[in-house]
Amino acid sequence: MTQLDLYRNNIPNIAGSEKLLADSIAQRPDNVFLPHSDIDFQRVRSTCAIALHMHQPLIPAGGDDLHSAQLIGNLQYMMEHQDIGDNHNAGTFLWCYRRMAELIPQLVHEGKSPRVMLEYSGTLLHGLWQMGHQDVLDDLKRITCDAQYFPKVEWLGAPWGHAVAPSTPVQDFRLHVQAWQHHFAALFGLDALQRVKGFSPSEMALPNHPDVAYEFVKTLTDCGYQWVLVQEHTVEQPENGRTPQQPHLPHRLVCTNSRGESAEIIAIVKTQGSDTKLVAQMQPYYEALGLKRMELAGHSVPPIVTQIADGENGGVMMNEFPGKFQEVVQQCSGTETPLVNASEYLEYLFSTGITAADLPVIQPIMQKHIWDRFEAGSGPEKLEQTIAELKKENHQFHMEGGSWTNDLSWVKGYDDVLSEMEKTSSLFNEIALQPGVAKDSPAFQNALFHLLSSQTSCYRYWGQGQWTDYGREICRRTQEILRNDF
Repeated sequence: MTQLDLYRNNIPNIAGSEKLLADSIAQRPDNVFLPHSDIDFQRVRSTCAIALHMHQPLIPAGGDDLHSAQLIGNLQYMMEHQDIGDNHNAGTFLWCYRRMAELIPQLVHEGKSPRVMLEYSGTLLHGLWQMGHQDVLDDLKRITCDAQYFPKVEWLGAPWGHAVAPSTPVQDFRLHVQAWQHHFAALFGLDALQRVKGFSPSEMALPNHPDVAYEFVKTLTDCGYQWVLVQEHTVEQPENGRTPQQPHLPHRLVCTNSRGESAEIIAIVKTQGSDTKLVAQMQPYYEALGLKRMELAGHSVPPIVTQIADGENGGVMMNEFPGKFQEVVQQCSGTETPLVNASEYLEYLFSTGITAADLPVIQPIMQKHIWDRFEAGSGPEKLEQTIAELKKENHQFHMEGGSWTNDLSWVKGYDDVLSEMEKTSSLFNEIALQPGVAKDSPAFQNALFHLLSSQTSCYRYWGQGQWTDYGREICRRTQEILRNDF
């Protein structure tokens, strides 16, 4: 099978092979995990799933002068400056990025049945390579490609630069999604990419503006994703605006835009809670122990309790998680409440005759307020008028989208960074996306690499200070490349 170049001119391969990737994903069989599963789902009462999110941004810190410093991974900066803040944790972070490649084979060789879903940002994958830790990537490749282990390890797609969907221009978000697929396929192969069926949005931020939410789902389905992880309190039932009544069953996320077009994708609901502590202590397993089979479309099916957490942040994840994970795997393997991965679980459900159309429908939060007074198809202008009226009537109504903090808007308060990001995005679309510009050309790849690096959530989250300076500087470099190299 075709092998993609991993790097071109020291830039990760993140564009130019869109058709090759799309053709490969289109050839994916319906079942990629179920034929290898060692779980007897007929006797399973309940299930649980955990996902680990890993990310480090790229920062202009490879030198003392902000304007000329090399763009390096934050982990490399931490390694080189361990006397600053919490940077002494750098070595532990590096181990966290590797350790599932140690734990999974160990547990498999003990005759156990581990499961984990992994989501690594493209900036982290590049940072590991750039700092010379190909050994970590090689270890990850082993559990991603070796037939002994890949049925236990499900990779989730992500935006390459850890961009938050509600405040990233929709055309750029699509570039993030495609860039991650390129990078992943170059690292692990097209066969491995075929097995990436689920998507993990950065910060669990789901757009709730109808037009942005529609484009978000359409991007995912156009890129071959079959399901997306959503946060319980960022979605609602269309009929009453309440959070899902059965969060432990898969749903169908349906998003309709102002022109009346709809896009849909299966949603796995991540329940609320303090994520790192819940995953570190394997709470989804203990919650699942208290559940029993449920009815779905006339079938008796086991529910799934799903959680995601940063794989490295916080003492509990750094220190407590490995031991607890091993303990639970040893305890639950072969029982009525096993660990599963979401695609494996969905493949089982669909093998029983259940279809996506049978799943209960959800939509992004706050949309019921809109659909109660706005007729789909009335157009963008009428939608904006409706949103303005609702904001005026109800100060709690918002259209930025929900994140897993639930009190953090990804738009308000970040004008200083967003204005530069939006200017850079506009320039990129004006220059780099013109007909005739080859996506595999050095200029395009370099501009795209900088654009996507500038849109990481870190530069929005901090809002001011050094991280804002980093974001503005990467935007400046992107604009310079666009003006000088095209």
